[in-house]
Amino acid sequence: MKTKAKIKDIFVAEISFEATEEDLHKLFSVCGTVRSINMVTDQRTGLFKGVAFIRMANDAENREAINMLDGTRLIDRCIIVSAAKTKEELMAAEPIIEMTEKKARRKRVPKGRKKVR
Repeated sequence: MKTKAKIKDIFVAEISFEATEEDLHKLFSVCGTVRSINMVTDQRTGLFKGVAFIRMANDAENREAINMLDGTRLIDRCIIVSAAKTKEELMAAEPIIEMTEKKARRKRVPKGRKKVR
């Protein structure tokens, strides 16, 4: 009999840009103890990207949060809650594409000049 894999982190997407860490903490504390919240921000602008990773106290609380809170409305959007994938799972799922052909380039027309036909 195969046992279920442990869920280490929870991935939350489609979060409202007005949401704060405190809002997420309040929402997920309904399912148990929240250990940490990592709200993903853009490196250049520092703005929130609308996704977060949440770590709960144990696996049972992780599963309960995923089952209970997926599709829940937070501020003005319905959030998507799922188990976060590890780097190994992501690498196995994505096919590696090699560029074998160069892209055909169009000739660039300088600004201010029109093409003559």
